[in-house]
Amino acid sequence: MDEKKTDRRTIKTRKAIYNALMELLIEKPLHKITVQDISTTADINRATFYKHFLDIYDLYDQMEQDILIEWGMLVLKLQELRSKEFFDNLAGYVEKNQNVFKMVFSSNAPGQLRAKFEKILDGLLKKIESEKKGANLKDIKLTYQTWYRSQGCIAILTKWVEDGLVQPKDFIVKTLSELDSNTEKIM
Repeated sequence: MDEKKTDRRTIKTRKAIYNALMELLIEKPLHKITVQDISTTADINRATFYKHFLDIYDLYDQMEQDILIEWGMLVLKLQELRSKEFFDNLAGYVEKNQNVFKMVFSSNAPGQLRAKFEKILDGLLKKIESEKKGANLKDIKLTYQTWYRSQGCIAILTKWVEDGLVQPKDFIVKTLSELDSNTEKIM
């Protein structure tokens, strides 16, 4: 059978394996997760796991790559939006992908994924601000200001996810928009 073929069964199986890893990463660190843990949680056998991945670290790397590609595509879409629409789409994405963000913001998840999320968001904000002000992307003040803004945004989203998304999305969008608007005034 051709390994490159991605039929519906393959897509469904990979999604189950990804979801199992995300669920387990909320509970324990990557180095303590076994193929058997994944297989049990995803309701597959070990041979099926090995048909798709070399080991747990290969699984994590592929999952991270897929998540970052999707995040990057969202960020490209968001750069065209005004502030409130930007945060509405961002919060909507987080709400739709709760399991991903529970895993990303979990203390058990490898920190590289969260750092990459932060870096992509910071890069977007830096690009937007440099275009608005005609500033150089290497401007040190711009670098610190956009880092502050991106970290504030990530902090609000982290709190929202950690609290189980109990606050309505509109509340989060309004909070992010107000805080960002106040920060933008001093920039």
